[in-house]
Amino acid sequence: MKKVYKKKIYNIIKEKKKKKFCYFKKNNIKYIDYKNPIFLKGFLNEFGKILPRKITKVSSKYQKKIKKAIKRCRYLGLLPYITNNINL
Repeated sequence: MKKVYKKKIYNIIKEKKKKKFCYFKKNNIKYIDYKNPIFLKGFLNEFGKILPRKITKVSSKYQKKIKKAIKRCRYLGLLPYITNNINL
């Protein structure tokens, strides 16, 4: 009885899991350009904070690269550090 119950739970959990595809791996992008603020704005929320991986659905490797690129872009003055506007 216990084995059958465990199999049912395992199947339910397995069905709920959906494969998440990284945007960069899917499109074969290896380098994230920090000089392109228009592209990097897609990874910021309305207040200028970097969005987490769960929302952007990017792998941890590329999330780190995005973080570095956004910080470099901010340092150069291409992106604001903080904004109160909804429109960046």
